[in-house]
Amino acid sequence: MRKTILIFSALIIALLILFQLSKYSYASGDTSNEIFIAIIAIAFFIIGIYLNKKSLHKKQLFKNEIDHQKIKDLGISTREYEVLMKISEGLSNKEIADVLFISESTIKTHVSNILVKLDAKRRTQAIQKAKALQIISF
Repeated sequence: MRKTILIFSALIIALLILFQLSKYSYASGDTSNEIFIAIIAIAFFIIGIYLNKKSLHKKQLFKNEIDHQKIKDLGISTREYEVLMKISEGLSNKEIADVLFISESTIKTHVSNILVKLDAKRRTQAIQKAKALQIISF
């Protein structure tokens, strides 16, 4: 975070210098400063391309693999894990019940067990904790 702040601070200072030079160049009628300003503009363009490629096109260094041992350690059953996966897909209890061919009250029981095992109060919090524990993929 500090690196980003420093980079943007340096860019802002350089822009201020650029604006001051362009104001001076315009007032004095000197064209040699315009070349210097053009070089700075090209440098900003190259920096912009570099930052764009670096920030927007990050390659994933590692694949999010499921930690099956953590699932066992938490005591999550196979059916509860299936329900957790369906919750992460955004399905409601009724939709999960229809997909897994079990009753909605059974789904409610599984969801309740999942919340207890993940120490979560809500379904969204359970999903966040499951992602943090790497028991579901992103």
